[in-house]
Amino acid sequence: MASTPQAQALPMFYKDLVPLNSKEHAKWRVKGLDNASFMQSQHAIPITSDEFMSAGRNYPIVFSVGENSVPLILMGLNEGVNTFMNDEGHFSEPAYVPAYVRRYPFMLAKLRPDADELSLCFDPTTDAIGEYEEGDALFDKDQPSETTKNILNFCEQFEQAGQRTGQFVAELEKMDLLMDGEVSIQQTGVEKPFVYRGFKMVNEEKLRDMRGDELRKMNQNGMLPLIYAHLFSLQLMRDVFARQVSAGKMPQVTEAPSVQI
Repeated sequence: MASTPQAQALPMFYKDLVPLNSKEHAKWRVKGLDNASFMQSQHAIPITSDEFMSAGRNYPIVFSVGENSVPLILMGLNEGVNTFMNDEGHFSEPAYVPAYVRRYPFMLAKLRPDADELSLCFDPTTDAIGEYEEGDALFDKDQPSETTKNILNFCEQFEQAGQRTGQFVAELEKMDLLMDGEVSIQQTGVEKPFVYRGFKMVNEEKLRDMRGDELRKMNQNGMLPLIYAHLFSLQLMRDVFARQVSAGKMPQVTEAPSVQI
């Protein structure tokens, strides 16, 4: 029997994590979830740099604060508020679904801290996988089924995209292009604006002041289009704010709040 991954802080959405194996899960099947209630209370979800062009059409893209900064899409501007999900756990309108969400309940993880290889694991608390009569089989006798191979391939591609994203963010930090972000939004009928902080964004002034050869290199290696996709997407923060107002999910305050993302 495969050992369980070593105890550690679990990623967003995951309540538990066990390795998939043919001995314990030979008769298990995977089926689609009836809803995405697992993400209803999440206002910020990680994305990879590969997704900037698609995700930036629907959501603001920002970067997390602290060490090992990662790109995030904002589905709400306040913690616990997701303006794109309805009460039934469905998207209220067509929108891009991040790969991080599509990967769930599977992911690649190390079974031991000193392990070199990643193993395909899953969250056993979800209804998406189990010993069901319906759904796609995960194993053909003792061998992974085509479904499992496709899941593994998707998770591997996600890990590779994550590595590219890490390199992209590292380059932004190396060039000192990331700065603390702040967005002020004035709501009609409210005296003071709502001020949102607690995220990072690209410093447009520093970007404009970069030398031509530096910008040319960034354009050639694909960084520049990603940066502009991020910057253009920030305009959508006011749209997300408006969605919160429309849904009646704004905080009841009389002074400008500082909200951590």
